[in-house]
Amino acid sequence: MSKKKEEKEESLLKELCGDDAKLYDFLTNCLYVNPLTSISEKGLDILTEEAEKSGNFRPAVDKAIFEGTQKPGERERYIKVIQNLASKTMHATEQEKEKVEKEGLTDRTVSLERTIENQKFMSERAEDIINVAFKYYNEQSMERGENERREARVEARWEAESKEVRAADLEKAGREARKKERSGMGREQKKEAEKQDKREELAAGERKEARGEERKEAEREERRIGEQEKAGREARKKERKGN
Repeated sequence: MSKKKEEKEESLLKELCGDDAKLYDFLTNCLYVNPLTSISEKGLDILTEEAEKSGNFRPAVDKAIFEGTQKPGERERYIKVIQNLASKTMHATEQEKEKVEKEGLTDRTVSLERTIENQKFMSERAEDIINVAFKYYNEQSMERGENERREARVEARWEAESKEVRAADLEKAGREARKKERSGMGREQKKEAEKQDKREELAAGERKEARGEERKEAEREERRIGEQEKAGREARKKERKGN
């Protein structure tokens, strides 16, 4: 991800968390720019079973938070799921902590204590976590859709411009071929061919003018859509601040 993109995502998350530094710090390491490619496609039950065997509950937690944002009607259920996963993570971490303490690995103990504190925070703030994650992922989805549509319009414009260049080249080649052909004609034939050339040139000019108008209209439409999308982003930002 580019530095500019990272700063934009951080700015959005800070806006959503407000003055809640603890929530911001937690979610900085918990949310993804593109959850559809970063979060496992496996079902939550499968991820939970795997976590209980491996002791790594992170994939299941990520899945639970994301699903909780996609199913607003089941938010209470996902809050309990997250709290349950936090409890299981703490239990597994405490067991590991006891083991490393016996081995005298103090550096590892500090890391495990931090994990336990994070899980306590996640359990206590599960509702806030899902609420912020919902707004964060929703805004990302909206902007990702805008970017994809913008890229599609750029591609379509490029295709249209390429088609215009090809059409102009064909018309030029046609004129040159007819000019060469006239050199071997008789006077009357040449006169008629020149009239035909003028008609062709007039038609070509009209087509070029029409393509120019289409291009200008496409540019106006692009500006209109850009302004509309900007207004939408500003409206969503204002709405987020009001919530």
